[in-house]
Amino acid sequence: MDKQTIVANLRRDLHNVMEMRNQVTHSPLAGARLALREFQSARLAATHADLLAQPQTAAAARFFLDDLYGINDFTRRDADLERVVPMMERVLPAVALKYIAEAIELDCQSEAFDCAMAALLGARFGLEDYARAYLRVKTRAEREAQIGHIESVGRSLCELVHMPLMAASMKAMALPAKLARLSELHHFLEAGFSAFRQMKNPEEFVTTIVQRERTILENLYAGKAQPFCY
Repeated sequence: MDKQTIVANLRRDLHNVMEMRNQVTHSPLAGARLALREFQSARLAATHADLLAQPQTAAAARFFLDDLYGINDFTRRDADLERVVPMMERVLPAVALKYIAEAIELDCQSEAFDCAMAALLGARFGLEDYARAYLRVKTRAEREAQIGHIESVGRSLCELVHMPLMAASMKAMALPAKLARLSELHHFLEAGFSAFRQMKNPEEFVTTIVQRERTILENLYAGKAQPFCY
């Protein structure tokens, strides 16, 4: 995919996710959305507890849980990103742009799913309520596509860490980013890159996460009593 297409997709998804976040933040759904995100963040941390506990994979697992999905406020990061898209198109390689675009696409899709589920669940719910809402709000194909986006982000990061001189470029960007008030965006870029660079086999890490999430999807659609066991 060429840079122009990647950037067009990035702009579209960034606009959509910023709109959704702004609307839900100023709506009665805000509390329900936060409760759902807290539930899912705790679930992800439990599912991948072994990856969080291992020194080799801890940083990458934390990046997936906190920076790709979590209860953190991404408003500043999104505003930073919107401001510098033209500059990034000029200076970043296509693979780095693809990583950012795919991460924002995943964020956009997750936000849409969460808003739909929050509208059904409210702020107080249990596992059975969650399982019913999970099946009602989106099709199986859409759920599978969401996991596919998780895999795409991971594979893009794997590709990025193998690029020559990328580590030096990330380090060199730190001070200019701080001076330009782009610290949140630089953290997002650098955190994923550094975490994946620490691992001997980042591809195996991505495969592990994706396989577990696909098993959980299968469990939910099969109506298993303990769907989060893989």
